[in-house]
Amino acid sequence: MKLIQAIIRPEKEKSVLNSLGKAGIHGFTRWDAMGRGRQKGIQVGPVRYEEISKIWLMVVVDESLVHRALETIKIAAQTGNPGDGKIFISSLTEVRTISASPHGGEPSLKIKPTIKS
Repeated sequence: MKLIQAIIRPEKEKSVLNSLGKAGIHGFTRWDAMGRGRQKGIQVGPVRYEEISKIWLMVVVDESLVHRALETIKIAAQTGNPGDGKIFISSLTEVRTISASPHGGEPSLKIKPTIKS
C-alpha cells in the first residue's frame, strides 16, 4: 500500500477528485492548508502574500494503482504555472480499518496485511 499526499491549488480540487473517481479511486482525506514553495509567496500589486491557500489531499492506494493515481492527479491539477503543487508518495507498512462490531460490542480491527518487496 502507498500513501499519496498531494498539495494542490484550491481551484483544482474538484477536477482532481472527479478524475480520481473516474480512475476508480474514491477514498480520500482533505485538509485546507497554507504554505509556499520556491516562489516564496506571491506579489499582487504592492501587497506580498507570504502564504498561499492550498488543498492537501491524502489517498491510500494499492501498489498496482500508484501510477494511475499519480498520473491522474498530475494531469487534473496542472495549470503549467508555478505553484501547481507537489505530490509525495510513501510506503505504508500497515493499514487498519476501525469499524463497530455488528452486535454493538467492542469495535473490531480488520487488518489488511501488506506485501513487502
